[in-house]
Amino acid sequence: METRKVQVTGGSTYTVSIPKSWATENDVGAGSEVEFYPDGDSLFLTPRSEEDRTRGSLDITDLTGQDLTRAVTTMYVSGFDVIELTGGEITTEQRSTVREAVQSLVGLEVLEETRDRVVIRDLLDSSELSIHNAVTRMRLISLSMLEDAITALSELDHDLARDVIGRDDDLDRLWLVVSRIFRATLRTPKAAEELGLPREECFDYHSSARQLERVGDHATKIAHLTLNIDEPLPEEVIDAIDDLHGDAVEVVDTAMDALFAEDNDEATRLANEARTGVRAIDERVRAIDELLRGLDPTRAQLLGLVVDSVLRSADYGGNVAETALQKAAPTP
Repeated sequence: METRKVQVTGGSTYTVSIPKSWATENDVGAGSEVEFYPDGDSLFLTPRSEEDRTRGSLDITDLTGQDLTRAVTTMYVSGFDVIELTGGEITTEQRSTVREAVQSLVGLEVLEETRDRVVIRDLLDSSELSIHNAVTRMRLISLSMLEDAITALSELDHDLARDVIGRDDDLDRLWLVVSRIFRATLRTPKAAEELGLPREECFDYHSSARQLERVGDHATKIAHLTLNIDEPLPEEVIDAIDDLHGDAVEVVDTAMDALFAEDNDEATRLANEARTGVRAIDERVRAIDELLRGLDPTRAQLLGLVVDSVLRSADYGGNVAETALQKAAPTP
């Protein structure tokens, strides 16, 4: 840490020098332009870049399959706008994997392909992205997946169960978008300014989006379990699970309302209501466990996994409620 004294020049202009070592490392010299970003009682300074797009390169010679997909996804989430993949000779299998990875990520498109290079570019304007809208969309998709998963279980609708499984890809794409936006706000204050949100709030949205993504994972798990059931289930068990699902959805919805509430008192009230709902669900689960004891062990175990997934979804809603409480709390 270095300190500088603020000086006055011309009678009305405040000036302060910047550390030479920092200026040298960031190619800042006489005549260079820098940008200032206010953030509460802080002021961030960053060199002005002539390059609008963040470029990154990766040697994929030894990468195939999931390793290659993961590498492309990681560079996307890290915030690279232009991703250059290189190799001695990129194979047909690698190209196919890259195209599949690109199709699973929002905004990416293959811009150029040669024998030893593939260039991917993000076509989205970062200033048009909204982390609030992305999280709102995740809320709708995850809860609709959970509802349809329970319906598929109740009606033994295997087609609906497969549809739920397919929608998990949409939820994952949005989760990666939220992660990309959040990491951008950590990397540069310009990204937070373009979003029009404090970085702390972006963190709250990112944390909550992760919980919604997990709700979707459990909806997918219930759908997979449903595909293994062919015989109708006892009506009293189905009714009990449906009631449990209703309580879980109410917890998640209330917690998300708390997260989005602009009034801190209202946010606190809703968050505490959601947390109380989680505790009430624990009692309902114990009652369902008693019903499952009357079934054959195989079915009881399978339905126990369904109950556990619904319970965990409620717990994730409780996590969102905790985040909402922190967001509504006074800041130092």
